[in-house]
Amino acid sequence: MALLGGLALSASLVTAPGAATAAPAGRAAPQAPPATYTNPVTAGTVDTLPDPTMVRAKDGAWYAYGTTNPIFSSKGETREHFLPILRSTDMVTWTYAGDVFAQEARPSWWRSNTRAWAPDIRYLDGRYYLTYSLSTSGIGLATSDSPTGPWTDRGQLVPPNSGCPSNAIDQALFTDSDGTHYLYWGSYDTICVSAMNATATALRGPVTQIARGRRAEGGFVVNRGGWYYLFYSDGGCCDGAFSGYTVKVGRSKSPRGPFLAPDGQDLMDLRSHAGIVAAANGNTFVGPGHNAITTDLAGQDWLVYHGIPSATPDFPPLNTVDGVKTLSQRPLLIDRLDWIGGWPVLRAGAGPSDTPQAAPVTTGVVQSGFETASLAGWRLRGGKGEKWSVTQVPDAGGVLTQTGSPTKGLPALLTSDTRVNGDSRVEADLRITGGGSAGAVGLVVSERGNDRVTAWLDRGRKALLVSVSDGKKSTETSAPLPAGFDYDDWHNVAVEVRGHILTAQVSEDRLGDPLGTVTATVPDAGVRGRVGVASLGTTVQADNLSAADLYVPVTERVDDPQLGPLLPAYSDDFDGTGRPEAGDPAWTWVRGAGAANAVKADGALTWPTQNAEIYTTNNTASVLTRPTPAGDYVVEAKLAFNGTRGNQQAGILLYENDDRWFKLAHSVLPLTGLANTVLHQTEFGKEAERPTTVPATAVFNGPMFGGPPAVTTWLRLAYHYDAVHNENEVRMATSTDGSSWTWGGVWTMPKRGDLKIGLVSMNASGALATFDYVHTYPLK
Repeated sequence: MALLGGLALSASLVTAPGAATAAPAGRAAPQAPPATYTNPVTAGTVDTLPDPTMVRAKDGAWYAYGTTNPIFSSKGETREHFLPILRSTDMVTWTYAGDVFAQEARPSWWRSNTRAWAPDIRYLDGRYYLTYSLSTSGIGLATSDSPTGPWTDRGQLVPPNSGCPSNAIDQALFTDSDGTHYLYWGSYDTICVSAMNATATALRGPVTQIARGRRAEGGFVVNRGGWYYLFYSDGGCCDGAFSGYTVKVGRSKSPRGPFLAPDGQDLMDLRSHAGIVAAANGNTFVGPGHNAITTDLAGQDWLVYHGIPSATPDFPPLNTVDGVKTLSQRPLLIDRLDWIGGWPVLRAGAGPSDTPQAAPVTTGVVQSGFETASLAGWRLRGGKGEKWSVTQVPDAGGVLTQTGSPTKGLPALLTSDTRVNGDSRVEADLRITGGGSAGAVGLVVSERGNDRVTAWLDRGRKALLVSVSDGKKSTETSAPLPAGFDYDDWHNVAVEVRGHILTAQVSEDRLGDPLGTVTATVPDAGVRGRVGVASLGTTVQADNLSAADLYVPVTERVDDPQLGPLLPAYSDDFDGTGRPEAGDPAWTWVRGAGAANAVKADGALTWPTQNAEIYTTNNTASVLTRPTPAGDYVVEAKLAFNGTRGNQQAGILLYENDDRWFKLAHSVLPLTGLANTVLHQTEFGKEAERPTTVPATAVFNGPMFGGPPAVTTWLRLAYHYDAVHNENEVRMATSTDGSSWTWGGVWTMPKRGDLKIGLVSMNASGALATFDYVHTYPLK
């Protein structure tokens, strides 16, 4: 398609994986991981999994959690599941694993009409923390020793009156490198953050506003390369095929902000923001959003999010605890998240996928979950007197356990028979089981004779330490770990070696919140040898050890739409004076009598806003129209707008009639939660019939939001006709200088009549729109 190009996938696939790990008792053995996947990955398992979050648990599987919804509606079930849970060994093939709360066992402190929304999952202090929102506002906490429960209700974490001016929902936890826990939350239209106590069970300290935007919500933070990235969604989440949900991002040097978009704009500015990570691209999904992030065994990041299938966007009416509702289907999608020039973007800017894609790497060249008693394929090296065996423990199943009498000063190693060669990611879950205040557990990254690279959790030094030895000399590089770091709890140590550069990180849950990071130089390019586990001066346990070919990063974005030469017959620079149609008869009016003060002067069309609109059944505003060219094209307008109060707007349209159109406008919209405060938004909407609702909605309207507007804003609508589906596809773009453009999402609708180029200045009187020009170009 012409509006969002495709991209050849660059993620590495493991072509020679080791043997799959055996399943714990009562679980089916995992199959060989698929080479490809197709969204939605939950197809055939559940109908929907809105607002998804995901974690790799200590049993080596991935678990996904979603908002309360009718997940088995297609199978005839008429009830909702409260925070459903899915399980997968490959992030692609999922099975239903239960619910966090049974309907008949909801916490007693919930209001009777509340529904549980937007879970967030973390692994902290040796247990799983699941925070969730209540539809009536407020945030709860449940904990468990297992990713599937049983869950212990910990009560209300954040009350409805939270100190944040927006709704107290859509929360996510984050742990900083100093061990401080933070909670992010907010919806409609402000996102806030507060520090938490040491056990992450209560807020502590001030509540700080960090982002504002129309319908901004779903904040999720990761720490990467010394930056804190705040992912969030704006636009409408849940309006079926009219859902304008879009994932955006800003970054900061502090978990409290300020967070800035790629153009340098503070996310607290009262304008819509650039930094688009994922937006609808005109394929079979709309409304991509409310994301989490997970990482596969090759080190590739994946965006975990929901999307709405445009062909079947809505459920039949459902009788919920909060009345009868028409809910949108929002199944689980995953796609490769690329980091290009320091900024994340989905599939290099190609957007959500709906065709086969290279699957996440979930099996390594070396891999073991140590589920069987046999240690065939592993060899003991180093110290004497140590014993290595497999022990069964709750949650994790089988784990590698080292006991005996560790030899002081000489590490004990258990390494793989299989050698790893080249750029690799090596990781394992590690913990110290011996008492005292000293000792270390290590991940052997490369061992070849006397050449050895090991990443240590060193309890005596209170540090993550990387040692590089060639048998003659050794070098050490370390980073301190937080004062409260508990070496007895499971921690994940992941090491990536690309060329001669090694990066090691330790975290509790692999969710972009490292507690320590070390970068070192290694003599050999890539990993050259065996991998394994080491202990020094104590006894240890290890699990989920893997070594996989390191992912190949994508470094260039897909191309933006390219424009051909100006089409003068479909353009106007508004030279001369008087009415626009007098100088150029291609212009015609819809209800033109109401726009008698729209005139040309000084090379521009000036048009005061009307107290009128074209919104569903209220069609009173004037629309200035002219024909569109044949084929695919781009309409561009330069607009100066001085709106100051809610609902004033002006912009361009591709207009079929009053009830079928695409519109891109500089809109002034009220900020929810703060009186007498407005947002300036680039609002991209469509209006058409919504036949999938019950009863069918004759006319419906949905917005998505693009980059920031300014006093003068350049607007573009790029049109493509999809002949295969007989569908109009329109993509928006905005600019504040006429040269650097923020390309946003795509709206579609079935093609019926012809579209016209349109201009509007409307919705609330008192502002002035000045159109410097309207230019039309062929789309290459």
